[in-house]
Amino acid sequence: MTQLQTLAARARTAAVTTGVLLCLQAMAATTVNKFEPSAQVAGNTLQLNGKGTRVRLVFKAYDMGLYTSKRVGTAAELFALPGAKRLQFTALRELQGTELGRLFLRGMSDNTPSQQMTRHTLATTRLIEVFSGKPKLMPGDTFAMDFVPGKGTQFYIQGQPQGDPVGDDEFFTLVLRIWFGDSPADSHLREALLDGGKD
Repeated sequence: MTQLQTLAARARTAAVTTGVLLCLQAMAATTVNKFEPSAQVAGNTLQLNGKGTRVRLVFKAYDMGLYTSKRVGTAAELFALPGAKRLQFTALRELQGTELGRLFLRGMSDNTPSQQMTRHTLATTRLIEVFSGKPKLMPGDTFAMDFVPGKGTQFYIQGQPQGDPVGDDEFFTLVLRIWFGDSPADSHLREALLDGGKD
């Protein structure tokens, strides 16, 4: 095989590989779980603001829905919006609880000054404990994070509250920054949660 033929063969292989990866990403980006149009949090009726799918590499990790008291279209509007909020999740593949907790903590750290993170050590430790207490989340398992004004952030796994609410308003803002900060876990997911999650 000549050098020219070898280069052509490599180019064809690269093109096929790229096509396969793009196809996998497109498949992975499809939201497959249904989220209810509204949710009740501490006596407040919240509306589904948007939904999307968290993709790591080309693998779907979880579907996510954002519930708010009024429609928001930007991260700034979300951070400024007072009152109850809900982040609802459905696992799409087997997720290690401890690893999931660490990824959430990393997402907070990537979007928050260290001094501010230090102020919320107890609450972030509790977040790790909640997910470490569940060795594995299986496909279809659900978890949620509710902000309850005056009480803090309530964690749920499979609809069951995991202890008492923790933290304050600022802590829940740190949680939101995982997906809505300047370095979000998944920029496509952030867009979907803020633009209504149109398929």
